[in-house]
Amino acid sequence: MKEIITTGKTVDQAIEDACSQLNVSREEAEFEIIDLPKKGLFGLKTYPAKVRVFVKESKEETAVEYVTSILKAMGAKDFTTEVKKEGDSLNITLQGDDLGFVIGRRGETIDAIQYLASLAINRLDGDYMRITIDSGNFREKREKTLESLARRLARNVVKTGRSVTLEPMNPYERRIIHSTVSTVEGALSSSVGEEPNRRVVISSANPVKRYNNNYKGRKKPYHTQGGYRPNNRRPQREENGSEGQDSEKKPYVFRPNTNTKEDVENRKRAAKQNNYRNERKFEEKPVFNDAEKTAMPRSAAPKEAEDKPLYAKIDLD
Repeated sequence: MKEIITTGKTVDQAIEDACSQLNVSREEAEFEIIDLPKKGLFGLKTYPAKVRVFVKESKEETAVEYVTSILKAMGAKDFTTEVKKEGDSLNITLQGDDLGFVIGRRGETIDAIQYLASLAINRLDGDYMRITIDSGNFREKREKTLESLARRLARNVVKTGRSVTLEPMNPYERRIIHSTVSTVEGALSSSVGEEPNRRVVISSANPVKRYNNNYKGRKKPYHTQGGYRPNNRRPQREENGSEGQDSEKKPYVFRPNTNTKEDVENRKRAAKQNNYRNERKFEEKPVFNDAEKTAMPRSAAPKEAEDKPLYAKIDLD
């Protein structure tokens, strides 16, 4: 909004002077009388009229001025703006060289400028106006990228039955995702969270059921028929191993876990001791046949003459 305060001998003169400085007609301007002209004591001194004249700018002009001031503060040079109004939408296209930094990573910078400009123009009186800022045909390229991403993820979700949560997006990009997902049969989409971290979740109409994991820090017991059994109980098997036949079922026998570190070391130690005993026990002994036994010399019988007592009687005569 442009405004100016002027004075004149009369109110009309002050208003005309203000409109001339603002370069607008009197019909386009609004004014407020601050002081009326009056005379002083005994008519020796007169006081002029004082008015405030202001012009309400359109939302288009406010948006362009606001965006231009931001770009200049960011260091942008030699650029122009093209404004196009369609109903309650206002499209601002930036044209110039070296404006890539205005877009930012995945359009984060240009989205931020667009959001601030929307706040600036909609604080004015009047109906809400939706503003879109584009540069280098970024919006069209981004739209095609999001459509391709949404279509690919939706098909994968339908195939696997598992939902997918996307990164935070602005309302315009979320609408693109929802619109594209609706064209894929069996895929659903919804938005979760609060701005500015609101996300799109793509899910399947036939989701996969998941088991609730209540085995914290323990190994899940495997079920032979698929999945996991509650309470770590083994299925009862039939004696003949066939299904559909009546047979006596064996009772469940609890077997403690013998795979602890201490048990393994004890088994290794016992195995070494058994190997040592077996080596001593089964040492090879000489085996002789009958011929060898016959040829072997027998120890000769001791001669009586040679048999002398160990201790003899000693004669002292």
